[in-house]
Amino acid sequence: MANSNPFDTRTILDGIRRWVEIETPTEAPDQVNKLVSLVADQYRDLPVTLERIAGVDGCGDHLVVRSTWGQDRPGILVLSHLDTVHPMGFIERLPFKVEGDSAFGPGIYDMKGGAYIAHHAFRALCATSDRSPLGITHIFTSDEEIGSPTSRALIEKEGRKARYVLVTEPARDGGKIVTGRKGVGRFQVFIKGVPAHAGTRPQDGRSAVRELANVIQALEGMNDLKRGVTVNVGVVSGGTRPNVTPEEAYAEVDLRVPSFADAEEFVGRILGLTSKTDGVTVTVKGDLNRPPYEKSNAGASLYEHTKVLAAELGFDLIDMHTGGGSDGNFTAAHTATLDGLGVDGKGAHTHYEQLYVSSLEPRARLLYRLYQTLQ
Repeated sequence: MANSNPFDTRTILDGIRRWVEIETPTEAPDQVNKLVSLVADQYRDLPVTLERIAGVDGCGDHLVVRSTWGQDRPGILVLSHLDTVHPMGFIERLPFKVEGDSAFGPGIYDMKGGAYIAHHAFRALCATSDRSPLGITHIFTSDEEIGSPTSRALIEKEGRKARYVLVTEPARDGGKIVTGRKGVGRFQVFIKGVPAHAGTRPQDGRSAVRELANVIQALEGMNDLKRGVTVNVGVVSGGTRPNVTPEEAYAEVDLRVPSFADAEEFVGRILGLTSKTDGVTVTVKGDLNRPPYEKSNAGASLYEHTKVLAAELGFDLIDMHTGGGSDGNFTAAHTATLDGLGVDGKGAHTHYEQLYVSSLEPRARLLYRLYQTLQ
């Protein structure tokens, strides 16, 4: 490298650009796999073993990268996802570009920037003669944005074997790190009524849509912002024509809960919804798809260690709890987990998604120091 700084911002940004310019919507596995191939190629000259797990159920492959050292005992597990929420072609609306301290592009903040700096920090570690005290395993998954249905078992298995879990989801609100996340539940509500001609035989009908209105009010009434519990009816449908009493209606619901106790209570309440109308049935399916990530003692001491490293690098690391779920939710209950270690920026999932270029060097150096010092 012509530049003697292994954490040269321009070099890091060039690397991120290559990852961003391969669009990777979760539902386009061929695209995700193109990026998986590029990432695998970028590890081939390093002391690692690569395991590529073929995608299932319409999702892309997962890549597991293991350092050749330290694999005989619990080590560091790094979790990153390569999929984004942006549809194919979105890059025309949000091309990679740098303006001032912001670099834009689909998925650049959530989380290609974070995934890349963890790779870059590992490469920098391998360029030194020292090996980290612990082995490092980095998993790149393809389905986090839809709840990790095909990677969850892999994440839980590797998480249980690890001593520490580092998640490269983006930092929040000026570089804050994440030490707690809400659990996430997803539910489908199916309502079945009795159809009739709405004009000539209204008395014969039982409206599924009217019952859906009752259900929506019951669900919305469960919101408790003081407790941090949110229930959102995000999708609804029902009926066939304006002059037919609707026989069927449907809703999709998102639940967020801060604790396991809240999870048990609210999952029970949602699954227990019943019809208020004779002749109409309400069926609810679903469950928690990510457990709550509560700040544990082990997680707290990992955070304190990281805070000291950040201070040595010249920045303040503040921790926070967030409502969004991540793959850290699957490991936090049994392994010290620290999340939000990716890049700083804003606009995840939006048309102005961006990372702050000034965060690249300090955040990459922080991951490098974690690799060097965790034991």
